[in-house]
Amino acid sequence: MKKIEAIIRTSKFEEVIGALSDVGVPFLTFSEVKGIGTEHATTQQYRGTAYDVGFIPRTLIEVVITDDKEAAVLDAIFNAAYTGHVGDGKIFVSDVSEVYRIRNKDKGEKAL
Repeated sequence: MKKIEAIIRTSKFEEVIGALSDVGVPFLTFSEVKGIGTEHATTQQYRGTAYDVGFIPRTLIEVVITDDKEAAVLDAIFNAAYTGHVGDGKIFVSDVSEVYRIRNKDKGEKAL
């Protein structure tokens, strides 16, 4: 099994969720996150005073899938999250040694 974590532009969230649904991802977790990368934060004005926003808002999507779905899920995220500009995000893939369903103690792929 694999855990895929994708940090994407928040504006691309709905597109990515739709693409993941289309390739059969049954569930996911997401969080609103902030970070610093090669894309610099913008300066904004509030009541005539300029200030640096500092951190860039993004969305973190986490899914755990069977090994056979890895390529399809990665393609779905790449295609839906792509703008071609700095700040499109990152994808991290990790091996998952085991997963359990709390409700009935199912184990492994059966628990997904």
